[in-house]
Amino acid sequence: MLKRILIGIAVNALTLYVIVEFLDEVTGTGGLKLFVIGGIIIGLINAFIKPLMKIFSLPFVVLTAGLFLIVINAIVLFLTQWVINTMAFQNVTLMFTGLGSYLLAGIVLGLINWAQNIILK
Repeated sequence: MLKRILIGIAVNALTLYVIVEFLDEVTGTGGLKLFVIGGIIIGLINAFIKPLMKIFSLPFVVLTAGLFLIVINAIVLFLTQWVINTMAFQNVTLMFTGLGSYLLAGIVLGLINWAQNIILK
């Protein structure tokens, strides 16, 4: 159980690293501390809030053949940014420039989480 949690945090941290490094619209400061804190926050949101979002948005997910899950991932990233910037960790910030950057990062987050689920099963 602990091994799975640590792998999840590491994968989420790696996902956040990929998003910050390869998307020009996303910036982050804090280096490794940003990625570890972000990985933990994404993991917590995925565990507790994301299942509720999926249940409440089920009609939209069905209507869009699953494409609404990208919006849910974008909301997860918005919440992650909000928590990181609100808690004011020392020298740690995460900034997205607009809705498009959230959606593009949501696609990346979804693809990496999908691959993680396939590999861990």
